[in-house]
Amino acid sequence: MNKGGMMLLIFTEDEIRDKVKINEETIHVIEEAFIDLAMKDVQMPPIMQVDIPEHNGGIDIKTAFIPGYEMLALKVSSGFFNNYRLGLPSTGGVVLLINVFNGQPEALLYDNGYLTDIRTATAGALAAKYLANDSCTKVGVIGAGAQARYQLMALKKVKSFTHVYIAGKSNRRLLDFKRMIESDLNVSAIICEDATEVAKHSELIITTTPATSPILQSEWIQQGTHITAIGSDAEHKNELDPYILEQATAYVCDVVAQCEVLGELRTALQAGTIQETKNILELGDIIANKKVVRESEDDITIADLTGTGIQDTKIALYAYQKLTEEK
Repeated sequence: MNKGGMMLLIFTEDEIRDKVKINEETIHVIEEAFIDLAMKDVQMPPIMQVDIPEHNGGIDIKTAFIPGYEMLALKVSSGFFNNYRLGLPSTGGVVLLINVFNGQPEALLYDNGYLTDIRTATAGALAAKYLANDSCTKVGVIGAGAQARYQLMALKKVKSFTHVYIAGKSNRRLLDFKRMIESDLNVSAIICEDATEVAKHSELIITTTPATSPILQSEWIQQGTHITAIGSDAEHKNELDPYILEQATAYVCDVVAQCEVLGELRTALQAGTIQETKNILELGDIIANKKVVRESEDDITIADLTGTGIQDTKIALYAYQKLTEEK
Protein backbone atom coordinates (compact mmCIF):
# COMPACT_ATOMS: atom_id res chain seq x y z
CA MET A 1 0.00 0.00 0.00
CA ASN A 2 1.15 3.58 -0.50
CA LYS A 3 1.23 6.08 2.36
CA GLY A 4 -2.19 7.43 1.48
CA GLY A 5 -3.73 4.06 2.21
CA MET A 6 -4.58 3.22 -1.38
CA MET A 7 -3.69 -0.18 -2.68
CA LEU A 8 -0.92 -0.33 -5.29
CA LEU A 9 -1.96 -2.92 -7.84
CA ILE A 10 0.85 -5.09 -9.16
CA PHE A 11 0.50 -7.09 -12.37
CA THR A 12 2.95 -9.72 -13.58
CA GLU A 13 4.27 -10.28 -17.07
CA ASP A 14 2.15 -13.42 -17.47
CA GLU A 15 -1.01 -11.52 -16.52
CA ILE A 16 -0.17 -8.74 -18.97
CA ARG A 17 0.66 -11.14 -21.78
CA ASP A 18 -2.67 -12.87 -21.24
CA LYS A 19 -4.60 -9.62 -21.76
CA VAL A 20 -2.54 -7.65 -24.28
CA LYS A 21 -1.82 -9.03 -27.74
CA ILE A 22 -0.79 -7.70 -31.12
CA ASN A 23 -4.15 -7.21 -32.78
CA GLU A 24 -6.37 -4.57 -34.34
CA GLU A 25 -7.12 -3.13 -30.88
CA THR A 26 -3.53 -2.47 -29.92
CA ILE A 27 -2.74 -1.07 -33.37
CA HIS A 28 -5.66 1.33 -32.91
CA VAL A 29 -4.41 2.32 -29.43
CA ILE A 30 -1.01 3.31 -30.81
CA GLU A 31 -2.63 5.01 -33.79
CA GLU A 32 -4.56 7.14 -31.27
CA ALA A 33 -1.27 7.89 -29.48
CA PHE A 34 0.21 9.34 -32.67
CA ILE A 35 -2.96 11.38 -33.26
CA ASP A 36 -2.94 12.69 -29.68
CA LEU A 37 0.70 13.70 -30.06
CA ALA A 38 -0.18 15.70 -33.17
CA MET A 39 -3.44 17.23 -31.95
CA LYS A 40 -3.24 17.65 -28.14
CA ASP A 41 -1.07 19.64 -25.76
CA VAL A 42 0.90 16.57 -24.70
CA GLN A 43 3.71 17.01 -22.19
CA MET A 44 6.49 14.62 -23.16
CA PRO A 45 9.94 15.38 -21.76
CA PRO A 46 13.14 14.20 -23.45
CA ILE A 47 14.15 10.60 -22.80
CA MET A 48 16.50 10.04 -19.89
CA GLN A 49 19.16 7.50 -20.90
CA VAL A 50 21.95 5.65 -19.18
CA ASP A 51 24.31 3.81 -21.54
CA ILE A 52 26.27 0.83 -20.23
CA PRO A 53 28.62 0.09 -23.15
CA GLU A 54 30.79 -2.46 -21.36
CA HIS A 55 27.76 -4.75 -21.21
CA ASN A 56 26.31 -3.74 -24.59
CA GLY A 57 23.25 -2.28 -22.92
CA GLY A 58 21.45 0.67 -21.51
CA ILE A 59 18.45 1.87 -19.55
CA ASP A 60 16.02 4.63 -20.45
CA ILE A 61 13.06 6.36 -18.86
CA LYS A 62 10.09 7.61 -20.86
CA THR A 63 6.85 9.31 -19.87
CA ALA A 64 4.09 11.55 -21.19
CA PHE A 65 1.04 13.34 -19.84
CA ILE A 66 -1.96 13.35 -22.19
CA PRO A 67 -4.75 15.82 -21.31
CA GLY A 68 -8.01 14.04 -20.61
CA TYR A 69 -6.53 10.90 -19.05
CA GLU A 70 -6.56 10.06 -15.35
CA MET A 71 -3.09 8.50 -15.25
CA LEU A 72 0.27 8.72 -16.93
CA ALA A 73 2.93 6.06 -17.32
CA LEU A 74 6.50 6.28 -16.12
CA LYS A 75 8.42 3.54 -17.91
CA VAL A 76 11.86 2.25 -17.06
CA SER A 77 13.13 -0.03 -19.82
CA SER A 78 16.38 -1.79 -20.51
CA GLY A 79 18.07 -3.17 -23.60
CA PHE A 80 21.04 -5.50 -23.11
CA PHE A 81 21.98 -7.06 -26.41
CA ASN A 82 24.35 -9.77 -25.17
CA ASN A 83 21.56 -11.32 -23.13
CA TYR A 84 20.85 -14.00 -25.73
CA ARG A 85 24.15 -15.58 -24.69
CA LEU A 86 22.72 -15.87 -21.18
CA GLY A 87 19.39 -17.26 -22.30
CA LEU A 88 17.69 -13.97 -21.38
CA PRO A 89 15.56 -11.59 -23.45
CA SER A 90 17.27 -8.44 -24.71
CA THR A 91 14.67 -6.12 -23.25
CA GLY A 92 13.23 -5.69 -19.76
CA GLY A 93 11.63 -3.15 -17.49
CA VAL A 94 8.60 -2.00 -15.53
CA VAL A 95 5.85 0.60 -15.96
CA LEU A 96 4.43 2.67 -13.10
CA LEU A 97 0.99 4.24 -13.58
CA ILE A 98 0.56 7.48 -11.60
CA ASN A 99 -2.70 9.31 -10.90
CA VAL A 100 -2.49 12.79 -12.46
CA PHE A 101 -4.99 14.32 -9.97
CA ASN A 102 -3.07 13.50 -6.79
CA GLY A 103 0.30 12.07 -7.88
CA GLN A 104 -0.32 8.73 -6.18
CA PRO A 105 1.01 5.50 -7.76
CA GLU A 106 -1.90 3.34 -8.83
CA ALA A 107 -0.38 0.31 -10.53
CA LEU A 108 2.92 -1.35 -11.29
CA LEU A 109 3.06 -3.30 -14.54
CA TYR A 110 5.96 -5.71 -14.22
CA ASP A 111 6.02 -6.49 -17.92
CA ASN A 112 9.76 -7.10 -18.51
CA GLY A 113 9.58 -4.96 -21.64
CA TYR A 114 6.60 -6.76 -23.19
CA LEU A 115 4.48 -3.61 -23.54
CA THR A 116 7.42 -1.83 -25.15
CA ASP A 117 7.68 -4.67 -27.65
CA ILE A 118 3.96 -4.39 -28.44
CA ARG A 119 3.86 -0.63 -28.87
CA THR A 120 7.07 -0.63 -30.95
CA ALA A 121 5.73 -3.34 -33.25
CA THR A 122 2.37 -1.67 -33.74
CA ALA A 123 4.09 1.66 -34.48
CA GLY A 124 6.08 -0.13 -37.17
CA ALA A 125 2.89 -1.55 -38.64
CA LEU A 126 1.34 1.93 -38.74
CA ALA A 127 4.41 3.33 -40.50
CA ALA A 128 4.04 0.63 -43.16
CA LYS A 129 0.28 1.19 -43.41
CA TYR A 130 0.71 4.88 -44.21
CA LEU A 131 3.99 4.85 -46.14
CA ALA A 132 4.58 1.52 -47.91
CA ASN A 133 3.10 0.42 -51.21
CA ASP A 134 -0.25 -1.32 -50.77
CA SER A 135 0.85 -4.08 -53.10
CA CYS A 136 4.05 -5.10 -51.31
CA THR A 137 4.38 -8.84 -50.66
CA LYS A 138 8.12 -9.20 -49.99
CA VAL A 139 9.41 -8.02 -46.62
CA GLY A 140 12.99 -7.89 -45.45
CA VAL A 141 14.09 -7.99 -41.81
CA ILE A 142 17.58 -7.31 -40.53
CA GLY A 143 17.88 -8.74 -37.04
CA ALA A 144 16.35 -11.93 -35.67
CA GLY A 145 15.43 -11.05 -32.10
CA ALA A 146 12.07 -10.73 -30.40
CA GLN A 147 11.32 -7.29 -31.86
CA ALA A 148 11.88 -8.56 -35.40
CA ARG A 149 9.23 -11.22 -34.80
CA TYR A 150 6.82 -8.75 -33.20
CA GLN A 151 7.29 -6.36 -36.11
CA LEU A 152 6.25 -9.05 -38.56
CA MET A 153 3.30 -10.12 -36.41
CA ALA A 154 2.00 -6.53 -36.36
CA LEU A 155 2.78 -5.94 -40.03
CA LYS A 156 0.70 -8.98 -40.96
CA LYS A 157 -2.34 -7.13 -39.59
CA VAL A 158 -1.97 -4.36 -42.17
CA LYS A 159 -0.09 -5.92 -45.12
CA SER A 160 -0.65 -9.22 -46.93
CA PHE A 161 2.98 -10.21 -47.42
CA THR A 162 3.95 -13.74 -48.47
CA HIS A 163 7.76 -13.80 -48.33
CA VAL A 164 10.21 -12.67 -45.66
CA TYR A 165 13.94 -12.26 -46.30
CA ILE A 166 16.03 -12.27 -43.13
CA ALA A 167 19.64 -11.56 -42.20
CA GLY A 168 21.45 -11.51 -38.88
CA LYS A 169 24.63 -12.43 -37.07
CA SER A 170 23.68 -15.79 -35.55
CA ASN A 171 22.82 -18.74 -37.79
CA ARG A 172 21.12 -20.52 -34.89
CA ARG A 173 18.90 -17.53 -34.17
CA LEU A 174 18.09 -17.13 -37.86
CA LEU A 175 17.02 -20.76 -38.11
CA ASP A 176 14.84 -20.45 -35.01
CA PHE A 177 13.40 -17.19 -36.34
CA LYS A 178 12.63 -18.77 -39.71
CA ARG A 179 10.76 -21.64 -38.07
CA MET A 180 8.76 -19.35 -35.82
CA ILE A 181 7.56 -16.91 -38.45
CA GLU A 182 6.76 -19.62 -40.99
CA SER A 183 4.67 -21.37 -38.34
CA ASP A 184 3.05 -18.27 -36.85
CA LEU A 185 2.45 -16.20 -39.98
CA ASN A 186 2.14 -18.78 -42.77
CA VAL A 187 4.77 -17.10 -44.93
CA SER A 188 7.88 -18.30 -46.69
CA ALA A 189 11.04 -17.19 -44.84
CA ILE A 190 14.37 -17.10 -46.67
CA ILE A 191 17.65 -16.73 -44.80
CA CYS A 192 19.94 -14.36 -46.71
CA GLU A 193 23.70 -14.24 -46.68
CA ASP A 194 23.75 -10.56 -45.75
CA ALA A 195 21.77 -7.30 -45.73
CA THR A 196 22.65 -6.67 -49.37
CA GLU A 197 20.66 -9.73 -50.40
CA VAL A 198 17.76 -8.70 -48.15
CA ALA A 199 17.57 -5.30 -49.82
CA LYS A 200 17.78 -6.84 -53.29
CA HIS A 201 14.62 -8.90 -52.77
CA SER A 202 12.51 -6.70 -50.48
CA GLU A 203 9.83 -4.10 -51.11
CA LEU A 204 9.63 -3.23 -47.41
CA ILE A 205 12.63 -3.45 -45.05
CA ILE A 206 12.57 -3.41 -41.26
CA THR A 207 15.81 -2.88 -39.32
CA THR A 208 15.73 -4.08 -35.72
CA THR A 209 19.32 -4.12 -34.54
CA PRO A 210 21.53 -2.35 -31.97
CA ALA A 211 23.99 -1.42 -34.74
CA THR A 212 26.32 1.52 -34.23
CA SER A 213 27.26 1.88 -37.91
CA PRO A 214 25.18 1.48 -41.09
CA ILE A 215 23.89 -1.97 -41.96
CA LEU A 216 21.96 -0.72 -45.00
CA GLN A 217 23.74 1.18 -47.77
CA SER A 218 22.04 3.62 -50.14
CA GLU A 219 23.16 1.84 -53.32
CA TRP A 220 21.33 -1.33 -52.27
CA ILE A 221 17.87 0.25 -52.02
CA GLN A 222 15.45 -0.54 -54.86
CA GLN A 223 12.92 1.94 -56.23
CA GLY A 224 9.60 1.70 -54.40
CA THR A 225 11.10 0.45 -51.15
CA HIS A 226 9.79 1.47 -47.75
CA ILE A 227 12.17 1.25 -44.76
CA THR A 228 11.12 1.23 -41.12
CA ALA A 229 14.17 1.83 -38.93
CA ILE A 230 13.61 0.68 -35.35
CA GLY A 231 17.03 0.18 -33.82
CA SER A 232 18.47 3.69 -33.56
CA ASP A 233 17.10 4.80 -30.20
CA ALA A 234 20.30 6.04 -28.55
CA GLU A 235 22.94 8.58 -29.46
CA HIS A 236 25.54 5.99 -30.44
CA LYS A 237 23.26 3.83 -32.63
CA ASN A 238 22.91 3.95 -36.41
CA GLU A 239 21.42 1.46 -38.89
CA LEU A 240 21.03 3.45 -42.13
CA ASP A 241 23.61 4.97 -44.41
CA PRO A 242 22.74 8.71 -44.13
CA TYR A 243 22.64 8.93 -47.93
CA ILE A 244 19.52 6.74 -47.88
CA LEU A 245 17.70 9.63 -46.21
CA GLU A 246 18.94 11.96 -48.93
CA GLN A 247 17.58 9.73 -51.71
CA ALA A 248 14.22 9.13 -50.02
CA THR A 249 11.14 10.73 -51.52
CA ALA A 250 9.66 10.99 -48.04
CA TYR A 251 11.43 10.73 -44.71
CA VAL A 252 9.16 10.63 -41.65
CA CYS A 253 9.96 10.74 -37.92
CA ASP A 254 7.91 9.75 -34.91
CA VAL A 255 9.18 12.94 -33.23
CA VAL A 256 11.57 15.17 -35.18
CA ALA A 257 13.23 16.71 -32.11
CA GLN A 258 13.86 13.25 -30.68
CA CYS A 259 15.20 11.85 -33.94
CA GLU A 260 17.63 14.78 -34.14
CA VAL A 261 19.24 13.43 -30.99
CA LEU A 262 18.70 9.67 -31.15
CA GLY A 263 17.52 8.56 -34.56
CA GLU A 264 18.82 8.18 -38.08
CA LEU A 265 18.22 11.90 -38.51
CA ARG A 266 21.08 12.61 -36.09
CA THR A 267 23.55 10.80 -38.36
CA ALA A 268 22.18 12.44 -41.51
CA LEU A 269 22.52 15.92 -39.97
CA GLN A 270 26.10 15.17 -38.96
CA ALA A 271 26.89 13.88 -42.47
CA GLY A 272 25.19 16.87 -44.10
CA THR A 273 22.82 14.72 -46.19
CA ILE A 274 19.95 16.56 -44.49
CA GLN A 275 20.52 20.29 -43.98
CA GLU A 276 17.42 21.34 -42.05
CA THR A 277 14.47 19.70 -40.32
CA LYS A 278 11.61 22.20 -40.52
CA ASN A 279 9.91 20.40 -43.42
CA ILE A 280 10.27 16.86 -42.07
CA LEU A 281 6.90 15.26 -41.40
CA GLU A 282 5.94 13.40 -38.24
CA LEU A 283 3.92 10.19 -38.42
CA GLY A 284 1.20 11.56 -36.11
CA ASP A 285 0.64 14.53 -38.41
CA ILE A 286 0.28 12.19 -41.39
CA ILE A 287 -2.21 9.98 -39.57
CA ALA A 288 -4.24 12.78 -37.96
CA ASN A 289 -4.52 14.86 -41.12
CA LYS A 290 -4.77 11.95 -43.55
CA LYS A 291 -1.81 13.20 -45.56
CA VAL A 292 -0.81 11.21 -48.63
CA VAL A 293 2.97 10.84 -48.59
CA ARG A 294 3.59 8.23 -51.24
CA GLU A 295 2.78 9.67 -54.65
CA SER A 296 4.22 6.88 -56.79
CA GLU A 297 4.95 3.17 -56.48
CA ASP A 298 8.58 4.05 -57.24
CA ASP A 299 8.92 6.39 -54.25
CA ILE A 300 11.39 5.48 -51.52
CA THR A 301 9.97 6.15 -48.05
CA ILE A 302 11.56 5.94 -44.60
CA ALA A 303 10.09 5.91 -41.09
CA ASP A 304 12.54 6.71 -38.30
CA LEU A 305 10.98 5.38 -35.08
CA THR A 306 12.79 6.13 -31.83
CA GLY A 307 9.89 5.28 -29.49
CA THR A 308 7.88 7.82 -27.51
CA GLY A 309 6.59 8.26 -23.99
CA ILE A 310 3.07 8.84 -25.27
CA GLN A 311 3.07 5.35 -26.78
CA ASP A 312 4.12 3.97 -23.40
CA THR A 313 1.35 5.81 -21.58
CA LYS A 314 -1.32 4.73 -24.07
CA ILE A 315 -0.37 1.05 -24.14
CA ALA A 316 -0.04 0.97 -20.33
CA LEU A 317 -3.48 2.55 -19.88
CA TYR A 318 -4.91 0.02 -22.32
CA ALA A 319 -3.26 -2.83 -20.42
CA TYR A 320 -4.58 -1.48 -17.11
CA GLN A 321 -8.09 -1.31 -18.54
CA LYS A 322 -7.89 -4.91 -19.78
CA LEU A 323 -6.43 -6.12 -16.49
CA THR A 324 -9.04 -4.46 -14.29
CA GLU A 325 -12.21 -4.74 -16.34
CA GLU A 326 -14.97 -6.90 -14.92
CA LYS A 327 -15.31 -10.29 -16.49
